[in-house]
Amino acid sequence: MPVNYSGYWRMQSNENFEEYLKALDVNVALRKIAVLLKPDKDISQTGDRVVIKTISSLRNYIMEFDIGKEFQEDLKGIDDRLCKTTVTWDGDKLVCVQKGEKEGRGWTHWIDGDELHLEMRAEGVTCKQVFKKVH
Repeated sequence: MPVNYSGYWRMQSNENFEEYLKALDVNVALRKIAVLLKPDKDISQTGDRVVIKTISSLRNYIMEFDIGKEFQEDLKGIDDRLCKTTVTWDGDKLVCVQKGEKEGRGWTHWIDGDELHLEMRAEGVTCKQVFKKVH
């Protein structure tokens, strides 16, 4: 286990999020609301078990997984798709591959100082978010 991601992280920046949501075919009304949100991340990591809670005023999303084990991810409330998802280590980065209807879908998390970086990908579109550790 290279890095412990546990902590509470508050969003600082969100680049290209609307284009990412368009790539996922999220409807325009939901996109317009989503881009205004500044969700927090509450991450707990025990060994290879990780729980990532994305918390916002609109809705919360909880992703629980064991690193290296494929699972079925229900993205209800995001783009309402099912994916076969696997999260692995690439050095100190957590890399997620989401196999499903959308090509090249997934994300990468990494920590730089007190910042948590998240790069989300789908259909050739990339969104970059940065979070600052609160506690």
